[in-house]
Amino acid sequence: MGIISRFGLLIILLLFLSGATTSSSKKDTKTCYNQNSPCKFKKITCPDECPTSSPTDPKAKVCYVDCNSPICKAACKHRKPNCNAPGAGCYDPRFIGGDGIVFYFHGKSNENFSLVSDLNLQINARFTGLRPEGRTRDYTWIQAFGVLFDTKTFSLEAIKTATWDDKVDHLKFSYNGKDLVIPEGHLSAWKSPEYDLIVERTSNKNSVVVTLPEVAEMSVNVVPVTKEDDRIHNYQIPSDDCFAHLEVQFRFYGLSSKVEGVLGRTYQPDFKNPAKPGVAMPVVGGEDKYRTTSLVSADCNSCVFSPAGVVDQKDSLVMEYGMLDCTGGATGGNGIVCRK
Repeated sequence: MGIISRFGLLIILLLFLSGATTSSSKKDTKTCYNQNSPCKFKKITCPDECPTSSPTDPKAKVCYVDCNSPICKAACKHRKPNCNAPGAGCYDPRFIGGDGIVFYFHGKSNENFSLVSDLNLQINARFTGLRPEGRTRDYTWIQAFGVLFDTKTFSLEAIKTATWDDKVDHLKFSYNGKDLVIPEGHLSAWKSPEYDLIVERTSNKNSVVVTLPEVAEMSVNVVPVTKEDDRIHNYQIPSDDCFAHLEVQFRFYGLSSKVEGVLGRTYQPDFKNPAKPGVAMPVVGGEDKYRTTSLVSADCNSCVFSPAGVVDQKDSLVMEYGMLDCTGGATGGNGIVCRK
């Protein structure tokens, strides 16, 4: 009886060890290759909560490593934009700055504005919208993004449509001025020839993550203005356009202290946000400072991007604010401040 009992315990122990080995083998290992990274060439294993950076479940969290952080530890994150966290730009349009403060920037319909302008990165947004009779300004949403890095350009835009259909993909892409086709399907991806730009679908349609390795990441959804939104805000949306637009959450890895742009300036170490806490809709201006002549131009009055721009590691802010949460009434925009 004792022999059988010991044999049974041995079998259980072997099964446990086998399961542990299998579980460990399924975890991704991440490595940072940037010469200036404090984690350079270290092999970092993903945690149990998010063992891979490419899960088959579109709703699952993914594993990532901030190569600019001295912690050198993998963490989990959502791939869809969080409109209540720093780096977000959603709705009409409401931003949450790197300083955690909520503000609105209305811009103007059919014009382009610099959201981020740094020495090695430029991100512009083209606004779409309408101005009902009697209104003094446009109602606006973000219709497209243009990204400049090195001497290259990338754009993605929401395709105009009269009525919204979840079964149709409403995203359009271009790279260096030429149309780019990324097949539909979760985890369908495209990489630039130099691997310095990666675009990956995070659902079958209408959601992507755009990555410039160790520079920036954009989580993007395309959504319509819903009938409920129209009813609440009295946008007076016409029947021939549901104003498909983009929701985004940015993550930046090592912006310089010189960073500019509607959103970028909020990452400056000494920036004082003009948005007034306690105001229902704290609106900030700057249209004349940040207007660009096209979606992929860096010619605004405050733009600092240079095609040969290189961020000095000593000047890098080395910040990654994308994991902070600003829930608890953030949709009201009442001067909310997010905390680490």
